[in-house]
Amino acid sequence: MAGGLVALLDDVAAIARLAAASADDVAAAAGKAGAKTAGVVIDDAAVTPGYVVGLPPERELPIIAKIAVGSLRNKLLFILPVALLLSAFAPWALTPILMLGGLYLSFEGAEKIIKSLKGKSNIKEVAQISDPAELEARQVSSAIRTDFILSAEIMVITLNELTGSGIVEQASALALVGLAVTIAVYGVVGVIVKMDDVGLHMVGRGGSSAAVGRAVVQSMPVLLKVLTLVGTAAMLWVGGGILIHGLAVFGLHGPEEAIHRAAAAIGGGATWEWLVTAICSGIAGFVAGSIIAGLLHLKPGAKH
Repeated sequence: MAGGLVALLDDVAAIARLAAASADDVAAAAGKAGAKTAGVVIDDAAVTPGYVVGLPPERELPIIAKIAVGSLRNKLLFILPVALLLSAFAPWALTPILMLGGLYLSFEGAEKIIKSLKGKSNIKEVAQISDPAELEARQVSSAIRTDFILSAEIMVITLNELTGSGIVEQASALALVGLAVTIAVYGVVGVIVKMDDVGLHMVGRGGSSAAVGRAVVQSMPVLLKVLTLVGTAAMLWVGGGILIHGLAVFGLHGPEEAIHRAAAAIGGGATWEWLVTAICSGIAGFVAGSIIAGLLHLKPGAKH
């Protein structure tokens, strides 16, 4: 009996060591994949604050919480299982699906620019909705739709870093990255949109903190405008980059190679090469998005 118990304890210890090693492997894989998705994560964080601009301050954090829950649901309940199934049984379908997402992001970015050139803005559209519940539902729904595309890109990039791993490790790493990205993005967004309230609190306290508080309050409109611009640009360069890479996967290497040559010709190191690539991808995204917007505006009854 004692021998059997010792053997059982040895087996449990071996399983525990194996589980610990597996957890380390998952964490390492998730960390490596997370680094690859950093650019898309930044894009996600830049896009989201625009959805609470012009809304009542007391509803900002609840709206962000709703978007965060929707984002996590997208990642874990929809994108993760579909990505694993497609990777296992239809890996050829991942690129076309991503390209459709790239077209959507390009359209969203181009549409924002077109509306801006026509003198329209999201804040004006928000101001026209008098029902608070309708306004909140509109903003949350719009944010979750955009987040779905960015989340899919994050999860697919992560999956590409896990080639050769078992399905359990892939699923664990995808879930870990999805959870970490959601907490990071919406935690940062929550801090950004409440900084003006923090500044007002500092002003109210008086003393040496008042000057800092006033500076924070005065800088927030500028920061939010910059984030809106960065978010629009992010939609275009991420969307355009997805489309260009997708074309290369299907054998049309010309656009991607031309961008690489242009980036290499500029020189100046990795930062300049990234900047040139982002600009070229953004131009491609704007062209593709403008075409989609133009076609949609040709439909009878479309709003111009």
